[in-house]
Amino acid sequence: MKRSAVLLRPLGLGDLLTGVPAIRAVRTAVPDHHLVLATTSALEPLARLIDAVDEVLPARELEPLDWDRPPPDLAVDLHGKGPESHVVVAGLRPARLLTFDSPGYPGPRWYADEHEVRRWCRLVSEGLGVDADPDALDLAVPSVPPPVTEAAVVHPGAAFPGRRWPAERFAAVARHLAEGGLDVRITGGPSEIELARTVATAAGLGEDAVLAGRTSSLELAATVAAARVVVSGDTGVAHLATAYRRPSVVLFGPVSPAMWGPPSRPQHVVLWHGDGTGDPWGTELDPALARITVDEVLTALDTLLPAFCTEC
Repeated sequence: MKRSAVLLRPLGLGDLLTGVPAIRAVRTAVPDHHLVLATTSALEPLARLIDAVDEVLPARELEPLDWDRPPPDLAVDLHGKGPESHVVVAGLRPARLLTFDSPGYPGPRWYADEHEVRRWCRLVSEGLGVDADPDALDLAVPSVPPPVTEAAVVHPGAAFPGRRWPAERFAAVARHLAEGGLDVRITGGPSEIELARTVATAAGLGEDAVLAGRTSSLELAATVAAARVVVSGDTGVAHLATAYRRPSVVLFGPVSPAMWGPPSRPQHVVLWHGDGTGDPWGTELDPALARITVDEVLTALDTLLPAFCTEC
């Protein structure tokens, strides 16, 4: 029977995508293993786009895995610093366990101020003795056709209010892009339909501009992969823009881009006026995010778009 390796990362979309370089590094370390990624059911379609993964195992955060096979040869905790998540992977009784150091679990040291991508790359690099490239963030393009190509994707939503730039400001950006001749589409999940409609209406766009609640996760990824530009807050869609190397303007507030920002590439512009002390789970608009003005975003877009326009 082929040896197996189980990697635990049942978190959000941004978490999944920032973990891709570490996942690829594990594949490098154990190229002959059947590599199983344990992540949420909602992310399973996107997880299958990671070329290093052989199987996706549905999982829930900090809950035991449904594993009815012989113990894996290797289990890696890509969830957190432990010990709660360490218990989950240790419960598989693997021949080899890789976690960050915590009581009862020896391993590399956790640094609170480390960038999320580099953190997990370092865990795998130090733990398994392989090189891990933090820029290996690319994701395969879904086979499903996107609802639209060459769109200016505006994504106003975020998991928590503290990371949501005001809807009226997103609307001003959307209006500017539309007046510049771009096909503007407002994206979001099912819970963000009303927000997307609010932005579209204020921007003078029709109902067909609203993609929120009308795309599967694969269709959303395909839309971003085919986008002209992406404007969003610090959320999963920003990481999709990174994964597909699409021009993007990302607005940061409570969390520093030094922790979660895109790699240093000319097509990704980050705006931030904070000090990294905000609350990413806050129920009110973060003051640092509030300090980002519409004019700043428009200036960034007006500089970015001509530099990456293939038809200009």
